[in-house]
Amino acid sequence: MRITQHPILTFERGKEVNFTFNGAPMKGYEGETIAAALHAAGVKVLGKSSELHRPRGFYCAIGNCASCQMIVDGEPNVRTCITLIKEGMKVETQEGKGVIK
Repeated sequence: MRITQHPILTFERGKEVNFTFNGAPMKGYEGETIAAALHAAGVKVLGKSSELHRPRGFYCAIGNCASCQMIVDGEPNVRTCITLIKEGMKVETQEGKGVIK
């Protein structure tokens, strides 16, 4: 769900971009973060805690916590709340701390 109308703010949407999340096709907009695009598409769980495997969602939205870390185009530990979406990007859920290749 995206906010489309607001009494004070205006929203300038970039062009629509396609990306995949765990193999499923998704859509977002240029200038939007990966986490925001996923949240708008209904994805609320972005990962799991490394020790107890509890679900983690969109939390700080400024890159300070590790709740939104995912594998993006094969690179682990990408903070999706501060990484902008790009056409053709491949986003995957990361289990635990991630494996550096």
